[in-house]
Amino acid sequence: MHLKKLFPYLLFALLASLHSPAQAEPSAFTSGSYQQLLASNANQPFMLVIWSINCSSCLKDMELLSKLHKSRPDLKMIMLAADELSAIDQVQQILEKNHLADIENWIYADENTQKLQFEIDPKWYGELPRTYFFDKAHQRTGISGVLSKQDYDEMFAKILKPEPK
Repeated sequence: MHLKKLFPYLLFALLASLHSPAQAEPSAFTSGSYQQLLASNANQPFMLVIWSINCSSCLKDMELLSKLHKSRPDLKMIMLAADELSAIDQVQQILEKNHLADIENWIYADENTQKLQFEIDPKWYGELPRTYFFDKAHQRTGISGVLSKQDYDEMFAKILKPEPK
């Protein structure tokens, strides 16, 4: 008899949990993670956005990145927070606020950030935001600074162009 009274509450709790799934935390980016990222996206164009909670330009860019993510489901977007692992909660809050927590996210998890930067790009000195555009063959273009929608669209056209027949 008590089970019949509890059933509607249990059903409501189950349905509520289905409508608000917990977002996965960013993965730990350590030495070797960049090669892992490339391997897991073999033969696929994608965009890697490197940002930080302490970069005001990065935070201003989040709204545009969110719009791009929604409007370009054909392009894989990966976010990498260049912050200490101890900032993971703040990183997660920013990603959730900007509807970017459901994509592939990483956060620095190695004290030697210069080594991580060098593994990503020996010609990059750590300036943020930094965006890399990879075509299907993983030929990449790296751009530092804030990009406009037009800049993104031009780069998307380059990396998503159909292969010649």
